Amino acid sequence: MEDQIRTGVVRRLQSIEGHVRGIQRMVEEDQYCIDVIKQVEAVQAALGKINEIILDNHLRTCVTTAIRGDEPARRYLLNNPG
Repeated sequence: MEDQIRTGVVRRLQSIEGHVRGIQRMVEEDQYCIDVIKQVEAVQAALGKINEIILDNHLRTCVTTAIRGDEPARRYLLNNPG
């Protein structure tokens, strides 16, 4: 993973970690369920964004490199799955 991408993902994960701690406090303090659910949905959306970033990076780097590789057997398998 590229350094800039990795740094951004780690930063996002740290933010999510803090958000989850906040949700934990909400549950411990018996906050209104709908408010907790909204916060959980926000964390899920943030994790989804991280998945998108990681997948995009993977497709632009690892997969592209594998397809362009010189190894004929690997290229054959990539072009003929299953």
